Amino acid sequence: MILDGKKIAAEIRAELREQVQALTQAGQRAPKLVVVIVGNNPASETYVANKIKACQEVGIEAQRIAYATTITEQTLLSEVHRLNSDSSVDGFIVQLPLPDHINESTILSAIDYRKDVDGLTPESMGRAIQGLDAFISATPKGIRELLARYQITTEGKHVVVIGRSNIVGKPMAMLLMQRPYLSLPNMSASSLGDATVTVCHSKTRDLAAICRTADIIIVAAGSPKLLTANMVKDGAVVIDVGINRVDDLTSPRGYRLVGDVDFDNVAPKASFITPVPGGVGPMTIVSLLQNTLQAYNEHSR
Repeated sequence: MILDGKKIAAEIRAELREQVQALTQAGQRAPKLVVVIVGNNPASETYVANKIKACQEVGIEAQRIAYATTITEQTLLSEVHRLNSDSSVDGFIVQLPLPDHINESTILSAIDYRKDVDGLTPESMGRAIQGLDAFISATPKGIRELLARYQITTEGKHVVVIGRSNIVGKPMAMLLMQRPYLSLPNMSASSLGDATVTVCHSKTRDLAAICRTADIIIVAAGSPKLLTANMVKDGAVVIDVGINRVDDLTSPRGYRLVGDVDFDNVAPKASFITPVPGGVGPMTIVSLLQNTLQAYNEHSR
């Protein structure tokens, strides 16, 4: 069965639209998200445009702030501090990657965790690990909600996460292994965590054998078709986070998008599987919107 992230994201956007409309009809301002982008990386420009469009669809005010690649680290830090103190801004993100001369860790560490709707600051991640109030990284949050909406439990399951990035792999593993403390629609809180998690990466030995023991496999390695059919046991749930461009002369664009999973051969063995595109991607963006509304509600208390 296909885990249709595009469909679920549309449902969540409709829910968010109703909530934002209720706020504005009651005379309150709309939530506000600011996206800061540095340089003109084509992929980043596309991601930012999609985020702005999604905000507009649900009634969240969105502002794009663009800087040239030549911006200094100190100037970007000053912008972060300004946004931290701007009471009209509920949440903001600094689109990654940044130019080589700017230290990403320095910039992320300067973001106030109460406005960190991407959930990427050290404070946000630390608070989330301890089960304290914090914004959960958008992609792991989206994956968890996708599982919840399809009523796929993680309690007691063996989950293999392939990839150890700060954006997906590490927070995803943390989210699944810890004791549940948040609830989602159609799921009991006890079904959302309590998994036994194995994190694999490029130095893992006998990756195929480990994957064959998994009830759920989440692949976020950035390697086209890394997960093949012989690595998946019958009935496993497969979540593909990868988005890779591969050359395809039959495509008008000269390339096509594929995931980290060999979809055609893995799908017949899986009980549930995400497509690429249309799986995890839409859930990541809608999770950012959810975090922005959450920031607004906490800001308004």
